[in-house]
Amino acid sequence: MSDISENIVGSGPPRRECMNHLDAVSDALYAIGGKWKLRIIVSMTDGSKRFNEMQRIITGISARVLSNELKDMELNGFVKRTVTSEHPAVVVYELTPYSATLTQVIQSLAEWGASHKEKIMRDAAEAATLH
Repeated sequence: MSDISENIVGSGPPRRECMNHLDAVSDALYAIGGKWKLRIIVSMTDGSKRFNEMQRIITGISARVLSNELKDMELNGFVKRTVTSEHPAVVVYELTPYSATLTQVIQSLAEWGASHKEKIMRDAAEAATLH
């Protein structure tokens, strides 16, 4: 069993350690949680993007939500917004070096997501054969 599951399922850590884990998870989810933030980061992994380009890549995101998420991500240090001096001005968003700290998190989530989807599909197929 992993350290985390042992802490959750086993006799458990002292209450303070458990609260520290919960606080850390809450802080992480505040910074990167929600439906869109990680999708936005993944959309920029191959280079900087303009606003409309991101909106086309990320299916289903509205301009208002994308704008709000980018502002929040800029405040958290994941995204840098650059306005060019061209006329008309061009706004470009790029990942900051700090966003690289999420690489392992995103990779782990992607692997878990693929595994979970396979499990759900397998369970559904098994359930269908029982009926």
